[in-house]
Amino acid sequence: MAILVTGAAGFIGYHVADRLLARGETIIGIDNLNDYYSVALKRDRIEDLATRRGDAFRFLPIDFSDHEALDRGLDEHGIDRIVHLGAQAGVRYSIENPRAYVQANVVGHLNILEFARHRGVAHLAYASSSSVYGGNTSLPFRVEDRVDHPVSLYAATKKADELMSETYAHLYRLPQTGLRFFTVYGPWGRPDMALWLFAKAIFAGEPIRVFNDGAMRRDFTYIDDIVSGILACLDNPPPDNGAEKAGGSHAPHRLYNIGNNTSVPLLRMIDVLEEACGRPAIRRSEPMQPGDVRETYADLGAIARDLGYVPTTPIEVGIPAFVRWFKAYHRLG
Repeated sequence: MAILVTGAAGFIGYHVADRLLARGETIIGIDNLNDYYSVALKRDRIEDLATRRGDAFRFLPIDFSDHEALDRGLDEHGIDRIVHLGAQAGVRYSIENPRAYVQANVVGHLNILEFARHRGVAHLAYASSSSVYGGNTSLPFRVEDRVDHPVSLYAATKKADELMSETYAHLYRLPQTGLRFFTVYGPWGRPDMALWLFAKAIFAGEPIRVFNDGAMRRDFTYIDDIVSGILACLDNPPPDNGAEKAGGSHAPHRLYNIGNNTSVPLLRMIDVLEEACGRPAIRRSEPMQPGDVRETYADLGAIARDLGYVPTTPIEVGIPAFVRWFKAYHRLG
């Protein structure tokens, strides 16, 4: 039996598949390879996995928002667990392209739920987002907080995913864990994220866009810590015992924050990045962007209590590691 990883050509999906393969699992990775960002980067991730991990990894170009293509493409494969990371990402892009988010994140999530139900999978771990907390001013963000006021459609689709998963856990007793990720960064990262955009501009001698005059904070989480949390969740499905789980469910469904438990000022992140790049940034202040939030900060009490999860990578370690990869990937001196 194999583990299905959706979004396997994506940033987090690539790293999760790699870690699972390293411990001897068989992985079926699917992705529709859309052009939201560089398809070449996505293909490079897949090629890297195939080259280093061999026959234990099989990639299938499948769009899981097409339920017939999903069922047909996976018909011959035995799958006992799913890590559902595929989604249309990006807060700002959702303002311009709302239908893409509903199709991928809502219809697509429903298709994965139906697939998991009919296949009788042992556990579905899926990606939610810290964006569901919206403009929450109570810090740090706790999984017990209400998340009824999203400030972007992206956040609304992730909240919808959590609600659908709760329904399927209740009706069909499908064990699930929803993971609210906080700003993830590291090697093989996404080109639309601030760290990549800033590094690219710094090496090109171009200005970086510092929104809200830099008066923002993020719970930057290094990819290795994120993957450790995902695997800990995957290996420990919620019991169907009627007890209240993290997030409040009495069905076999838990919700966890996965972050770094440290809210870092944006300007501090830029300072560390400048030092790692060995050159200063040209900073250009701009106003707050629609759909954005001023601060994110993860309370990790639930996942630490249940699974012993503890992040270990500060930005002073993680950002230089990203820059080393970035320079090597782009063949920069």
